[in-house]
Amino acid sequence: MTCFDQLLSVPEDTITAFNQQGHVRINGVCDEPQVALSRQAIRSAVEDRKSRLALKPLEERDTYGKAFLQIMNLWPDYPEVAKFVMAKRFAGIAAQLLGTDKVRIYHDQALYKEPYGGLTPWHQDQYYWPLETDKILTMWMPLIDITKNMGTLNFASGTGKVGYLGDIPISDESEKILSDLCQKRGFEIVNHGAMQAGDATFHSGWCLHGAHENQSNVMREAMTIIWYADNTKIIEDPDSQGRWNKGRRDDMTRWLPDRQPGEMADGKLNPLIEPFS
Repeated sequence: MTCFDQLLSVPEDTITAFNQQGHVRINGVCDEPQVALSRQAIRSAVEDRKSRLALKPLEERDTYGKAFLQIMNLWPDYPEVAKFVMAKRFAGIAAQLLGTDKVRIYHDQALYKEPYGGLTPWHQDQYYWPLETDKILTMWMPLIDITKNMGTLNFASGTGKVGYLGDIPISDESEKILSDLCQKRGFEIVNHGAMQAGDATFHSGWCLHGAHENQSNVMREAMTIIWYADNTKIIEDPDSQGRWNKGRRDDMTRWLPDRQPGEMADGKLNPLIEPFS
């Protein structure tokens, strides 16, 4: 039995903090031997996918391109990575934070911030997600020991409860607009600091976040997984709030290709995980 099968009980005060702030840090989510093995599998998959991309040199990319290498949904193609993504331990933590028994995978993504890579602009993930729920979160786990100057995440505490902050996709513009908004509305900016491989942060879909530049000569290797509560529906119709923006339409095509607006979000790319069964 690996740590993937060993459930972790999340303390009530951690769940309360998540609900109030929109983010928490939990240490030791994955043990050292297992994260080392998983890192090798994820790294190999990233290199395989990366070899098919026409990447420009770092200095020639735009702000988003400089922020990180974003390699998405590795689990369907790489069985060893799938063991990591499908781990009941991780899904169990997500379920406890969301207050549900069963969760579905939205997608995974490796986020590697290259040496001297640029900042990750302030943004809300759920701006891109066509799902009719607030019971959705992301786990962000470093695969190596990292320091704050390598680009650990910054969170605007309390924004998880505020919800939609406007039609602001991640960009230079979002960095300026949302940074100004945090100052004006007095949101506390929290960075959880240095982390060991296997520690993790969890943040809700609406929690505003970003990251500073990687000021080191070491690749910041991190893996993320997004879960949402089972029995979630896809947003049904466009409305005055622009709920079907381009990002959500693109995500619908990519992550829910066999489902339609208004249907249950239970497609072939969204496996159900029942961590407590």
